[in-house]
Amino acid sequence: MVQPSNSVCANNSGNNNNSSIDISNIISLVLDIALLIFKFWVAIIQSIVWTFVPQEIDVKGQTVLITGTGHGIGKELALQYSALGAKLICWDVNEEGNQQTVKEIKAYGGEAYAYTCDVAKRDDINVLAEKVKQEHGFINIVVNNAGIMPCHPILEHTETEIRSMFDINVLAHFWVIQAFLPDMLVRNEGHFVALSSCAGLFGVPNLVPYCGTKFAVRGFMQALSEELLLKNPQNNIKFTTIYPYMVDTGLCKRPRYRFPNLLHLVKPSDAAASIIRAQRTSLEHASVPRAWLYVEKIGRLLPRNAMRLIDSFLDFGVDSDK
Repeated sequence: MVQPSNSVCANNSGNNNNSSIDISNIISLVLDIALLIFKFWVAIIQSIVWTFVPQEIDVKGQTVLITGTGHGIGKELALQYSALGAKLICWDVNEEGNQQTVKEIKAYGGEAYAYTCDVAKRDDINVLAEKVKQEHGFINIVVNNAGIMPCHPILEHTETEIRSMFDINVLAHFWVIQAFLPDMLVRNEGHFVALSSCAGLFGVPNLVPYCGTKFAVRGFMQALSEELLLKNPQNNIKFTTIYPYMVDTGLCKRPRYRFPNLLHLVKPSDAAASIIRAQRTSLEHASVPRAWLYVEKIGRLLPRNAMRLIDSFLDFGVDSDK
């Protein structure tokens, strides 16, 4: 009687082991997929519920730092956050305008403090951030609002204009975030709000560098949120990116629209109210008005030439300010 060799037995044993491992891997993969599908639909349902029944966070007693509070949206944000009971830290390069904002807040019994700061200068931001933290403690909400918007064709933009736009509209966000994020990480709480623009959703003629800065804000805010979640799945630091349509603050000097009743300038007070609601309901992205974000999503599903026909029909945008 011929006995099987040891090598044959070893091979059979190896095949059995491999087979059991394969089955185990398949079962594990099936369970992972089932769990993914379950969590996916839970997330969808939660998002739908939160859309129609949003949970608003109370900002009373919280400290809110806003850049660009000397006028426009920044000023309205400061006034409205104060009306909700928050303590305001107001930053602006325009000392007179900033002091006026604080004066108005105090006249209504609010608590606010003015600091002069050129957010284009990283060293100034770092020094002032340390001063603010020593004087006021933890900053709960930071709103990167300051921005500039020269408006003319790309070849008419000077090097100084383009560099200034990126310094104020983009790099300042980085420096402010780097100044206040470490404290938020220690406490695992806090909220950053960044003002992008509808020019961060759509490419707009006469605003090529400006669009570049606002698309940049959209990108780094999303990337930063994902980075913190990767490091800490229980991350509780929130990020909200806002995309305002043309707001009547003086930045948009020559708006153009074929249907004024449909596409008119947004009032700064209305824009501020919408931004605060987005922050208090922890939206990651919100446009002002809200419909523009959905228009952008639908537009990306359509051929670009088809969207250009719609753009041409509506004929809205900004003319050169030169």
